[in-house]
Amino acid sequence: MGRSAATPEQQSVRVLKVGERVRHILSDLLARGEAHDEVLTAHSVSVTEVRMTPDLRNAKAFVKPLLGEDEAAVLKALRTNTAFFQREVAKRLGLKFAPRLAFQPDESFDEAERIERLLNDPKVARDLEDWND
Repeated sequence: MGRSAATPEQQSVRVLKVGERVRHILSDLLARGEAHDEVLTAHSVSVTEVRMTPDLRNAKAFVKPLLGEDEAAVLKALRTNTAFFQREVAKRLGLKFAPRLAFQPDESFDEAERIERLLNDPKVARDLEDWND
């Protein structure tokens, strides 16, 4: 008897769950310094999000070094060690196919800071006060 096809909602929940598991695995590997890379062990790196493709074959991992220090060097080290991370993720996930990892800088913090600066601008604050009255 064949397996029933998953609904789109079930499929998207599965994609999110696998992405979150991959994020936890990568975070754990980085926190324990298991990559044996001087740059990665010298920096505290946060994996803020992992976005999976619907077929679970590709994963985009968004990362941010603590305080944003040496972001280019950290990204280069992560990309250099991609094969190690893919092997470890595959081993710990137990999926039929290991997702192909791509490391990207997480720019959401920079965007939030930019918005915060805009909101604190005296001209914008004045306009917001006028709007709230």
